Amino acid sequence: MLCFVPCVLPLVPCNFINMFIKIYFNDKPLFLCDTIDDYIQPYVHHDDAIFMDELDSHTIKTIIHEMEQPRVHAGVFYHANLDQLKKAFIKKFTLVQAAGGLVKNEKDEILMIFRRDYWDFPKGKLDKNEKLETCALREVEEETGLKNIELKKYLLTTYHTYHEGTRHILKESHWFNMIVKGEQKLIPQTNEDISEVTWIDRSSIGYYLKKAYPMIADIMEAAKQEKFIVS
Repeated sequence: MLCFVPCVLPLVPCNFINMFIKIYFNDKPLFLCDTIDDYIQPYVHHDDAIFMDELDSHTIKTIIHEMEQPRVHAGVFYHANLDQLKKAFIKKFTLVQAAGGLVKNEKDEILMIFRRDYWDFPKGKLDKNEKLETCALREVEEETGLKNIELKKYLLTTYHTYHEGTRHILKESHWFNMIVKGEQKLIPQTNEDISEVTWIDRSSIGYYLKKAYPMIADIMEAAKQEKFIVS
């Protein structure tokens, strides 16, 4: 079923224990879920949201098309088997895997990079036969100039879509907590369009999040829930 109806979107971040996958179409979230919980429920009823609960090739194409329309600002695709829904959805895209890190220093400052007019966390594409942890460390080193980075633990996986010529890409990015010690020179990887790398005090993070991709706030929220950073 496909419908549009009115409500107010929730203002609180999602609980990452919930069983859903959030996929961003630019700044618009599409939730693949097997449960309509208290967080997702308001999206189901939002006047600018799309809701789908029938899984087949046509409905997947329909919701992808609708998510790219200016009038749609969120979407929910419900199916009782989330794994089946995810596999069917991914088949419509070219899947690209990447890995990166939320890095903090001994002052509890957070590392951010400025790339193509957005604040972001360092990440990059997985090389052939490369492990996710290896990729995450390599990309953080290459994009920031940091050395001797300590990888702590897996944090979460984010998803976003984009077009590359005629290909419709789904990027699956795996994020890890990381720590660096001592004073190090930060060197932006300019050939990857990174113009600035900086440490940010958490009291200022709200300012940077306003100029960041929405999934950056999701990564920060996951780190708070894991108590890697303090609110």
